[in-house]
Amino acid sequence: MTRSKRSKSNYRGCLLGGAIGDALGAAVEFDSLSQIRARFGPGGLSDFAEVYGREGAITDDTQMTLFTAEALIRADNRKHVMGEASVQEVAVAAYLRWLHTQGEPYGSIMRDRGWLVDQQELHAHRAPGNTCLSALHGAGHSPWEFGTPRIRVNNSKGCGGVMRIPPVGLTRDLDPFQVGCELAAITHGHPSGFFAAGVLAQVIHALSLGDSLDEAIDGCLRGLDNEEMAETRRAVTQAVELARGSEGTPEDVERLGEGWVAEEALAIGIYCALKATDFEHGVLLAVNHGGDSDSTGSITGNILGIVYGLDAIPRRWLQRLELCDVITQVATDLWIHFGEGDKPEWADFEGQGQPPDWERYPGN
Repeated sequence: MTRSKRSKSNYRGCLLGGAIGDALGAAVEFDSLSQIRARFGPGGLSDFAEVYGREGAITDDTQMTLFTAEALIRADNRKHVMGEASVQEVAVAAYLRWLHTQGEPYGSIMRDRGWLVDQQELHAHRAPGNTCLSALHGAGHSPWEFGTPRIRVNNSKGCGGVMRIPPVGLTRDLDPFQVGCELAAITHGHPSGFFAAGVLAQVIHALSLGDSLDEAIDGCLRGLDNEEMAETRRAVTQAVELARGSEGTPEDVERLGEGWVAEEALAIGIYCALKATDFEHGVLLAVNHGGDSDSTGSITGNILGIVYGLDAIPRRWLQRLELCDVITQVATDLWIHFGEGDKPEWADFEGQGQPPDWERYPGN
Protein backbone atom coordinates (compact mmCIF):
# COMPACT_ATOMS: atom_id res chain seq x y z
CA MET A 1 0.00 0.00 0.00
CA THR A 2 1.23 3.49 -0.81
CA ARG A 3 1.18 5.75 2.22
CA SER A 4 0.57 9.43 1.62
CA LYS A 5 1.41 11.87 4.40
CA ARG A 6 -1.27 14.44 4.97
CA SER A 7 -1.13 17.96 3.59
CA LYS A 8 -1.88 21.40 5.02
CA SER A 9 -5.49 20.79 3.94
CA ASN A 10 -5.67 17.79 6.26
CA TYR A 11 -4.26 19.73 9.21
CA ARG A 12 -6.82 22.46 8.63
CA GLY A 13 -9.50 19.85 8.13
CA CYS A 14 -8.66 18.25 11.47
CA LEU A 15 -9.07 21.40 13.56
CA LEU A 16 -11.89 22.93 11.54
CA GLY A 17 -13.67 19.59 11.31
CA GLY A 18 -13.54 19.23 15.08
CA ALA A 19 -14.89 22.75 15.53
CA ILE A 20 -17.75 22.05 13.08
CA GLY A 21 -18.71 18.90 15.00
CA ASP A 22 -18.49 20.85 18.24
CA ALA A 23 -20.70 23.68 16.92
CA LEU A 24 -23.29 21.27 15.54
CA GLY A 25 -23.47 19.32 18.78
CA ALA A 26 -23.59 22.40 21.00
CA ALA A 27 -27.24 23.04 20.14
CA VAL A 28 -28.35 19.58 21.32
CA GLU A 29 -25.76 18.71 23.94
CA PHE A 30 -28.21 18.31 26.79
CA ASP A 31 -31.16 16.91 24.79
CA SER A 32 -32.35 13.33 24.58
CA LEU A 33 -32.76 11.67 21.18
CA SER A 34 -36.53 12.00 21.43
CA GLN A 35 -36.18 15.71 22.20
CA ILE A 36 -33.85 16.19 19.22
CA ARG A 37 -36.36 14.50 16.91
CA ALA A 38 -39.27 16.47 18.33
CA ARG A 39 -37.36 19.68 17.71
CA PHE A 40 -35.82 18.97 14.28
CA GLY A 41 -37.91 16.15 12.80
CA PRO A 42 -37.38 12.39 12.39
CA GLY A 43 -33.97 12.88 10.78
CA GLY A 44 -32.73 14.93 13.69
CA LEU A 45 -30.36 17.92 13.52
CA SER A 46 -29.00 18.53 10.02
CA ASP A 47 -27.51 22.03 10.26
CA PHE A 48 -26.29 24.59 12.76
CA ALA A 49 -28.96 25.70 15.21
CA GLU A 50 -28.77 28.82 17.33
CA VAL A 51 -26.99 28.43 20.65
CA TYR A 52 -25.12 31.00 22.74
CA GLY A 53 -26.85 33.69 20.71
CA ARG A 54 -25.69 32.63 17.23
CA GLU A 55 -25.37 29.79 14.74
CA GLY A 56 -22.03 28.03 14.50
CA ALA A 57 -20.97 28.77 18.07
CA ILE A 58 -18.07 26.70 19.40
CA THR A 59 -17.80 25.45 22.99
CA ASP A 60 -15.04 24.83 25.51
CA ASP A 61 -14.05 21.77 23.44
CA THR A 62 -12.70 23.91 20.61
CA GLN A 63 -11.43 26.60 22.95
CA MET A 64 -9.24 24.11 24.84
CA THR A 65 -8.18 22.38 21.62
CA LEU A 66 -6.79 25.71 20.41
CA PHE A 67 -4.85 26.18 23.64
CA THR A 68 -3.49 22.63 23.31
CA ALA A 69 -2.25 23.53 19.83
CA GLU A 70 -0.76 26.75 21.18
CA ALA A 71 1.12 24.81 23.85
CA LEU A 72 2.63 22.43 21.29
CA ILE A 73 3.83 25.31 19.08
CA ARG A 74 5.22 27.28 22.02
CA ALA A 75 7.04 24.19 23.30
CA ASP A 76 8.52 23.67 19.84
CA ASN A 77 9.71 27.28 19.75
CA ARG A 78 11.24 26.89 23.21
CA LYS A 79 13.02 23.74 22.07
CA HIS A 80 14.45 25.56 19.02
CA VAL A 81 15.90 28.33 21.19
CA MET A 82 16.69 26.60 24.48
CA GLY A 83 17.33 23.05 23.33
CA GLU A 84 14.63 21.41 25.43
CA ALA A 85 11.08 21.97 26.64
CA SER A 86 8.56 20.19 28.84
CA VAL A 87 5.41 20.02 26.76
CA GLN A 88 3.34 19.29 29.85
CA GLU A 89 4.60 22.37 31.70
CA VAL A 90 3.97 24.57 28.67
CA ALA A 91 0.49 23.07 28.37
CA VAL A 92 -0.35 23.87 31.99
CA ALA A 93 0.46 27.53 31.28
CA ALA A 94 -1.64 27.40 28.09
CA TYR A 95 -4.62 25.92 29.94
CA LEU A 96 -4.27 28.61 32.61
CA ARG A 97 -4.50 31.20 29.84
CA TRP A 98 -7.72 29.47 28.78
CA LEU A 99 -8.86 29.71 32.40
CA HIS A 100 -8.10 33.44 32.20
CA THR A 101 -10.54 33.67 29.27
CA GLN A 102 -13.14 32.23 31.62
CA GLY A 103 -12.66 35.15 34.02
CA GLU A 104 -9.93 33.75 36.28
CA PRO A 105 -6.77 35.90 35.95
CA TYR A 106 -3.33 34.46 36.70
CA GLY A 107 -0.82 37.26 36.38
CA SER A 108 2.45 35.34 36.08
CA ILE A 109 1.07 33.15 33.29
CA MET A 110 0.08 36.26 31.35
CA ARG A 111 3.60 37.71 31.24
CA ASP A 112 4.29 36.18 27.82
CA ARG A 113 0.67 36.15 26.76
CA GLY A 114 1.17 35.54 23.05
CA TRP A 115 -1.53 35.88 20.43
CA LEU A 116 -4.26 33.40 21.18
CA VAL A 117 -5.45 34.66 24.55
CA ASP A 118 -6.05 38.12 23.03
CA GLN A 119 -8.73 36.77 20.67
CA GLN A 120 -11.73 38.32 22.38
CA GLU A 121 -14.24 35.80 21.03
CA LEU A 122 -12.47 33.16 23.13
CA HIS A 123 -13.44 35.09 26.26
CA ALA A 124 -16.83 33.44 26.41
CA HIS A 125 -18.34 30.88 28.77
CA ARG A 126 -19.43 27.87 26.73
CA ALA A 127 -20.35 25.31 29.39
CA PRO A 128 -16.76 24.72 30.56
CA GLY A 129 -16.25 21.40 32.34
CA ASN A 130 -16.21 21.56 36.12
CA THR A 131 -13.31 19.10 36.33
CA CYS A 132 -11.14 21.24 34.06
CA LEU A 133 -12.00 24.36 36.03
CA SER A 134 -11.36 22.87 39.46
CA ALA A 135 -8.13 21.09 38.48
CA LEU A 136 -6.74 24.22 36.83
CA HIS A 137 -7.67 26.32 39.85
CA GLY A 138 -5.39 24.01 41.81
CA ALA A 139 -2.59 24.27 39.28
CA GLY A 140 -2.98 28.04 39.26
CA HIS A 141 -1.75 28.28 42.86
CA SER A 142 1.55 26.80 41.70
CA PRO A 143 1.68 26.39 37.92
CA TRP A 144 4.38 23.75 38.05
CA GLU A 145 2.42 21.44 40.33
CA PHE A 146 -0.16 19.57 38.29
CA GLY A 147 -1.64 16.18 37.65
CA THR A 148 0.28 13.49 35.78
CA PRO A 149 -0.46 9.84 34.92
CA ARG A 150 1.55 8.93 38.04
CA ILE A 151 0.51 11.73 40.41
CA ARG A 152 -3.23 11.92 39.90
CA VAL A 153 -5.08 15.11 40.67
CA ASN A 154 -8.50 13.42 40.99
CA ASN A 155 -10.39 10.31 39.89
CA SER A 156 -12.31 11.91 37.01
CA LYS A 157 -12.70 10.26 33.63
CA GLY A 158 -14.92 12.94 32.14
CA CYS A 159 -14.39 13.63 28.45
CA GLY A 160 -12.80 17.03 29.09
CA GLY A 161 -9.34 15.50 28.74
CA VAL A 162 -9.87 13.61 25.48
CA MET A 163 -11.86 16.24 23.57
CA ARG A 164 -8.98 18.77 23.57
CA ILE A 165 -6.16 16.43 22.58
CA PRO A 166 -6.22 16.00 18.74
CA PRO A 167 -3.46 18.59 18.02
CA VAL A 168 -1.01 16.27 19.81
CA GLY A 169 -1.49 13.78 16.98
CA LEU A 170 -0.35 16.36 14.44
CA THR A 171 3.13 16.77 15.96
CA ARG A 172 6.43 15.12 15.08
CA ASP A 173 9.25 13.81 17.30
CA LEU A 174 6.88 13.27 20.21
CA ASP A 175 5.25 10.06 21.42
CA PRO A 176 1.59 10.96 20.72
CA PHE A 177 0.17 8.37 23.12
CA GLN A 178 2.42 9.42 25.98
CA VAL A 179 1.96 13.15 25.44
CA GLY A 180 -1.79 12.75 24.97
CA CYS A 181 -2.00 10.94 28.30
CA GLU A 182 0.18 13.52 30.03
CA LEU A 183 -1.81 16.52 28.82
CA ALA A 184 -5.15 14.92 29.72
CA ALA A 185 -3.86 13.92 33.18
CA ILE A 186 -3.28 17.59 34.03
CA THR A 187 -7.01 17.73 34.76
CA HIS A 188 -8.31 14.13 34.66
CA GLY A 189 -6.77 11.51 36.93
CA HIS A 190 -8.74 8.34 36.17
CA PRO A 191 -6.82 5.97 33.85
CA SER A 192 -9.67 5.93 31.33
CA GLY A 193 -9.71 9.72 31.43
CA PHE A 194 -6.16 9.98 30.15
CA PHE A 195 -5.66 6.70 28.26
CA ALA A 196 -8.60 7.58 26.00
CA ALA A 197 -6.82 10.83 25.19
CA GLY A 198 -3.62 8.94 24.40
CA VAL A 199 -5.51 6.67 22.02
CA LEU A 200 -7.11 9.60 20.18
CA ALA A 201 -3.75 11.35 19.84
CA GLN A 202 -2.19 8.16 18.49
CA VAL A 203 -5.04 7.59 16.02
CA ILE A 204 -4.75 11.16 14.70
CA HIS A 205 -0.97 10.76 14.43
CA ALA A 206 -1.23 7.52 12.46
CA LEU A 207 -3.79 9.10 10.14
CA SER A 208 -1.49 12.09 9.62
CA LEU A 209 1.20 9.69 8.42
CA GLY A 210 -1.13 8.07 5.89
CA ASP A 211 -2.56 5.07 7.73
CA SER A 212 -6.17 4.13 7.09
CA LEU A 213 -8.57 4.51 10.00
CA ASP A 214 -8.70 0.72 10.45
CA GLU A 215 -4.90 0.55 10.58
CA ALA A 216 -4.70 3.44 13.03
CA ILE A 217 -7.22 1.85 15.40
CA ASP A 218 -5.59 -1.59 15.20
CA GLY A 219 -2.23 -0.07 16.06
CA CYS A 220 -3.68 1.57 19.16
CA LEU A 221 -5.45 -1.56 20.35
CA ARG A 222 -2.20 -3.52 20.27
CA GLY A 223 -0.71 -1.08 22.76
CA LEU A 224 -3.56 -1.21 25.29
CA ASP A 225 -2.11 -4.18 27.11
CA ASN A 226 -2.37 -3.63 30.86
CA GLU A 227 -5.17 -3.74 33.40
CA GLU A 228 -5.58 0.03 33.77
CA MET A 229 -6.08 0.28 30.01
CA ALA A 230 -8.75 -2.44 29.91
CA GLU A 231 -11.78 -0.14 30.07
CA THR A 232 -10.49 2.01 27.21
CA ARG A 233 -9.65 -1.08 25.17
CA ARG A 234 -13.15 -2.53 25.70
CA ALA A 235 -14.79 0.71 24.62
CA VAL A 236 -12.73 0.98 21.42
CA THR A 237 -13.20 -2.71 20.64
CA GLN A 238 -16.97 -2.39 21.12
CA ALA A 239 -17.03 0.56 18.71
CA VAL A 240 -15.12 -1.38 16.05
CA GLU A 241 -17.30 -4.48 16.39
CA LEU A 242 -20.50 -2.45 16.36
CA ALA A 243 -19.37 -0.63 13.22
CA ARG A 244 -18.98 -3.98 11.45
CA GLY A 245 -22.44 -5.24 12.28
CA SER A 246 -24.82 -2.29 12.57
CA GLU A 247 -26.59 0.10 10.23
CA GLY A 248 -25.27 3.31 11.77
CA THR A 249 -28.37 4.75 13.41
CA PRO A 250 -28.64 7.05 16.44
CA GLU A 251 -29.91 4.07 18.40
CA ASP A 252 -26.71 2.21 17.48
CA VAL A 253 -24.64 5.17 18.68
CA GLU A 254 -26.44 5.12 22.02
CA ARG A 255 -25.41 1.51 22.55
CA LEU A 256 -21.91 2.90 23.19
CA GLY A 257 -23.07 5.26 25.93
CA GLU A 258 -23.72 8.99 26.10
CA GLY A 259 -20.18 10.33 25.77
CA TRP A 260 -19.95 12.17 29.08
CA VAL A 261 -16.97 10.03 30.09
CA ALA A 262 -13.77 9.76 28.10
CA GLU A 263 -13.87 6.18 26.85
CA GLU A 264 -17.50 6.55 25.71
CA ALA A 265 -16.80 9.81 23.87
CA LEU A 266 -13.80 8.18 22.17
CA ALA A 267 -15.82 5.08 21.25
CA ILE A 268 -18.67 7.13 19.76
CA GLY A 269 -16.20 9.28 17.81
CA ILE A 270 -14.46 6.23 16.38
CA TYR A 271 -17.73 4.45 15.58
CA CYS A 272 -19.19 7.43 13.72
CA ALA A 273 -15.95 7.93 11.78
CA LEU A 274 -15.95 4.26 10.77
CA LYS A 275 -19.58 4.41 9.62
CA ALA A 276 -19.24 7.75 7.81
CA THR A 277 -19.85 7.84 4.08
CA ASP A 278 -18.45 11.39 4.04
CA PHE A 279 -17.65 14.18 6.49
CA GLU A 280 -21.20 15.51 6.76
CA HIS A 281 -22.76 12.10 7.34
CA GLY A 282 -20.25 11.21 10.04
CA VAL A 283 -20.52 14.37 12.13
CA LEU A 284 -24.32 14.42 11.95
CA LEU A 285 -24.39 10.82 13.15
CA ALA A 286 -22.06 11.83 15.99
CA VAL A 287 -24.30 14.63 17.32
CA ASN A 288 -27.76 13.08 16.93
CA HIS A 289 -27.93 11.13 20.16
CA GLY A 290 -28.75 11.76 23.78
CA GLY A 291 -25.57 12.80 25.54
CA ASP A 292 -22.45 14.93 25.15
CA SER A 293 -23.09 15.71 21.51
CA ASP A 294 -20.58 18.53 21.14
CA SER A 295 -17.69 16.38 22.36
CA THR A 296 -18.60 13.33 20.27
CA GLY A 297 -19.17 15.60 17.26
CA SER A 298 -15.83 17.27 17.85
CA ILE A 299 -13.90 13.98 18.06
CA THR A 300 -15.57 12.61 14.94
CA GLY A 301 -14.93 15.87 13.10
CA ASN A 302 -11.24 15.82 14.05
CA ILE A 303 -10.85 12.27 12.74
CA LEU A 304 -12.77 12.79 9.50
CA GLY A 305 -11.10 16.15 8.96
CA ILE A 306 -7.61 14.64 8.98
CA VAL A 307 -8.78 11.80 6.73
CA TYR A 308 -10.68 13.83 4.12
CA GLY A 309 -9.11 17.28 4.35
CA LEU A 310 -10.58 20.75 4.30
CA ASP A 311 -12.33 20.45 0.93
CA ALA A 312 -14.61 17.73 2.30
CA ILE A 313 -16.17 20.08 4.87
CA PRO A 314 -19.34 21.77 3.56
CA ARG A 315 -18.65 25.42 2.83
CA ARG A 316 -22.01 26.48 4.30
CA TRP A 317 -20.72 25.36 7.69
CA LEU A 318 -17.28 26.94 7.38
CA GLN A 319 -18.82 30.29 6.41
CA ARG A 320 -20.82 30.43 9.64
CA LEU A 321 -18.33 28.85 12.04
CA GLU A 322 -17.31 31.07 14.93
CA LEU A 323 -13.58 31.90 14.95
CA CYS A 324 -13.06 30.15 11.62
CA ASP A 325 -10.13 32.44 10.73
CA VAL A 326 -8.43 31.89 14.08
CA ILE A 327 -8.84 28.12 13.90
CA THR A 328 -7.48 28.14 10.34
CA GLN A 329 -4.46 30.17 11.44
CA VAL A 330 -3.68 27.84 14.35
CA ALA A 331 -3.99 24.79 12.09
CA THR A 332 -1.69 26.43 9.54
CA ASP A 333 0.84 27.19 12.27
CA LEU A 334 0.73 23.55 13.39
CA TRP A 335 1.46 22.57 9.79
CA ILE A 336 4.38 25.00 9.58
CA HIS A 337 5.89 23.48 12.71
CA PHE A 338 5.09 19.82 12.27
CA GLY A 339 3.86 19.11 8.75
CA GLU A 340 5.93 18.31 5.71
CA GLY A 341 6.19 20.41 2.58
CA ASP A 342 7.05 23.93 1.47
CA LYS A 343 7.10 26.42 4.36
CA PRO A 344 8.06 29.82 2.97
CA GLU A 345 7.54 31.57 6.31
CA TRP A 346 10.47 29.61 7.70
CA ALA A 347 12.71 29.69 4.65
CA ASP A 348 15.31 31.94 6.29
CA PHE A 349 15.20 30.38 9.75
CA GLU A 350 17.92 27.81 10.38
CA GLY A 351 17.57 27.36 14.09
CA GLN A 352 19.48 30.55 14.92
CA GLY A 353 17.76 33.13 17.10
CA GLN A 354 14.02 33.25 17.58
CA PRO A 355 11.67 31.41 15.18
CA PRO A 356 9.61 33.63 12.84
CA ASP A 357 6.38 33.20 14.84
CA TRP A 358 7.93 33.83 18.27
CA GLU A 359 5.77 36.91 18.87
CA ARG A 360 2.58 34.87 18.33
CA TYR A 361 3.92 31.85 20.24
CA PRO A 362 6.65 32.96 22.67
CA GLY A 363 8.63 30.08 24.09
CA ASN A 364 9.74 31.82 27.26
